Amino acid sequence: MESPKWIDRILYPFAHHTLQLPQGQMHYVDEGEGDPIVFVHGTPTWSFVWRQQIKSLSRSHRCIAPDHIGFGLSDKPATFSYSPEAHADNLEHLIKHLQLKNITLVVHDFGGPIGLRYALRYPENVKNLIILNTWMWSLDKEGSITKISRFMAGSVGRFLYLQLGLSARVLLPQGYFERKHLTKDIKQHYLKPLSSPARRMGAWSFAKALHEANPYFAALWQQREKLRNMNKLILWGEKDKLLPLHFLERWQKEFPEAQVKKLKAGHFLQEEKGGEVADAIKSLLAI
Repeated sequence: MESPKWIDRILYPFAHHTLQLPQGQMHYVDEGEGDPIVFVHGTPTWSFVWRQQIKSLSRSHRCIAPDHIGFGLSDKPATFSYSPEAHADNLEHLIKHLQLKNITLVVHDFGGPIGLRYALRYPENVKNLIILNTWMWSLDKEGSITKISRFMAGSVGRFLYLQLGLSARVLLPQGYFERKHLTKDIKQHYLKPLSSPARRMGAWSFAKALHEANPYFAALWQQREKLRNMNKLILWGEKDKLLPLHFLERWQKEFPEAQVKKLKAGHFLQEEKGGEVADAIKSLLAI
């Protein structure tokens, strides 16, 4: 595929790759050689959010970063379910298509319950697990998150997400601790893929999924023991305004064997602390 004119090829210099899925064309980055690192993004981001880590880690590893259907440079079909489970199916198709082995899986935000399903299904093929500000359990006891999600599922929430672009215009900036890292140019790279109501179905569906997908999230958490023997690193932006800090405490309580590194950053720590995130991943891979 041709690179859209709005992409800054200095910021995002990667070759474009696509996989044709039944639901549409999935775009992904595939840079470097060596053992694979698979980066799984959340909302309202796309593979662009991992650019700093890919530039650094692709010198020694093969870095794969898909754009979920409905995000980034992937297709945005009107009929796709956009559920976390459907996205997990697509990720599994991509990994099988590329015949990736001995994977390091890096997940963030909704990339957690999407990417971690692969780790639960194929634990023998995931060597390292790197967790950034995400979850893998039902959010039904998170009153404020559930309440907001139910509101967003209604007509007003639909209008805010689809017509006004709430996700990229409002929530994205809130995910930064220091707004100076969200330059006008970088923000445009998140606004452009979601430039019309028809292109925002994926982001709105994730807002609804915070309560609608709780049975799916709970089913993943019931299988968490399968992750026990993987090398685990938890990188957490401790100034996150979108996910509560007790999510980190839950991960730590369940997996005390995991390495933990807290960073003075917001939800999008891979943007604010790009070099530190890349270096922490390098350190884990060097073990």
